[in-house]
Amino acid sequence: MRYAIFTTSENGLKVARRIRDNVKATVDIYAHEGIKEQQEVIYYSRLANIVKEEFSRYGALIFIMATGIVVRTIAPLLESKLTDPAVVVMDEQARNVISLLSGHIGGGNELTLELAEILESNPVITTATDVNNKLAPDLLASRMGLVPYPKKNILHLNNAILGDAQLEYLLDENIPCFDEYRKKMKNNGILVKVCTRDEISRLVMEQGVYRVVVSAQQFPVNEWVLYLRPRRLVAGIGCRRGVGADLIRGALEEACKRIGWSVERIDEMASTTFKADEQGLLEIARTLNKKITFWDNSKLKEQIDYYNLAESEFVRKTIGVGNVAEAAAYCCVNHGVEALLKTKYEKVTVALIWEK
Repeated sequence: MRYAIFTTSENGLKVARRIRDNVKATVDIYAHEGIKEQQEVIYYSRLANIVKEEFSRYGALIFIMATGIVVRTIAPLLESKLTDPAVVVMDEQARNVISLLSGHIGGGNELTLELAEILESNPVITTATDVNNKLAPDLLASRMGLVPYPKKNILHLNNAILGDAQLEYLLDENIPCFDEYRKKMKNNGILVKVCTRDEISRLVMEQGVYRVVVSAQQFPVNEWVLYLRPRRLVAGIGCRRGVGADLIRGALEEACKRIGWSVERIDEMASTTFKADEQGLLEIARTLNKKITFWDNSKLKEQIDYYNLAESEFVRKTIGVGNVAEAAAYCCVNHGVEALLKTKYEKVTVALIWEK
């Protein structure tokens, strides 16, 4: 995950550094230009301008300032609870950490709890399902790499469970990575009913019972059903010339394991056009039956600049741009959020990107 921290004071900058030093994420710190010069900090003159520019480039935005300032700043930028980043706000003494936006799908509530633990702060979470200790389907979706559909039914089902309605969870027996989905649902305390697609088609037409259906298939929509569909997961790959398919597969398996999935969960792979004839890459794509896309330097550079991706001088000297794995994966998605930062393995570098 990539976080941006915005602060307006020197005390806030100290808090920002504590966060950066203790979270497992790439963190960029943005400080007002009135703060005396500091290393590894990006300076801005007007908060509204820099937030508008960076809003969609990070998985989470953390503001160390008054909540009112943040509300006025982000209000014109909001698009959808399905794609907006998590927004967390705290005071410069880090007494309170507030989950302000995208608490479920964007992961804002769980980030708030993580930051509160790091900073020994009071976490402020106001979503009704959380304060009533109810597992909301959209929170489950966030944890499992799923997208809720239709959006309007998210609130409808959340209100239902707040009224003590029971949700029936259906899992499509033909969904890719079926065993992993079933295990994750069990780990989240969900009693799930495994169904054929014919059974799902029949059950979703029955009214009077609220249902959550985990499937990649299209089914009829009505107010009683919320579908959780798999997000696309893209693996960006950089590798040394002549590397074998076995090393690439091993790197992919280890990378996927780190985010709690098997390699079969990958939907697409990506790399640079300089590797378009790399036999190891082509072989692993065939073996896994996955699409692989090769991107030229101009497209990679667009993503490097847009997401402010870290670059390797060695890679830049070799192919002309300094980031392959993350940049190539981002090229494959409309809105992306990092599942795994670029990670080096033997002769292979892998980054995993979820499509929002």
